[in-house]
Order: sequence, then C-alpha cells, then structure tokens
Amino acid sequence: MSRKAGREFWCTAVSESVLIRLRRADGFDPHRGHVVQCNQSECQYVDKNEPPCPLNLGLFAEEMKAIAAARSWREEYENR
Repeated sequence: MSRKAGREFWCTAVSESVLIRLRRADGFDPHRGHVVQCNQSECQYVDKNEPPCPLNLGLFAEEMKAIAAARSWREEYENR
C-alpha cells in the first residue's frame, strides 16, 4: 500500500468509519517521522495520535518496515 492511499478504520473517538493514511509529520527536519492522518479535519485529535485517539503508527507496521528498509538501503548506497 502506498503511503498516499487510505484505508477504512472504525474510530472510537468519533464513533464512525474514517479513512486513514500514513504521512510525514510537518516540518523540514528529514528525521521528523510519520503520523497517521484521518479524514476528519474537525476532530480535536487530528494529527496528534495521542489518547483517546485510537490512531497509532502500529496500524501501518508493514509500511513502516518498508520505509525503514528503503532508508537503510539508501544510506548504505550513499556511503559507498
């Protein structure tokens, strides 16, 4: 799954189905990390991923592994 693609998720904070996706955190730091974003822009927990928001990076564990592998390969290639 692409980081841009969304997936459906039942959100207990808003008691409805939302679309979530993995995206880079805001800022210019190359090591700024990722957040899980939902399509509920009015939600008070949007982009925070802190309780009681049920969103967390574990929902995208496979994608995070792929990102880490690509980063590792890129760094190894650049250090040759």
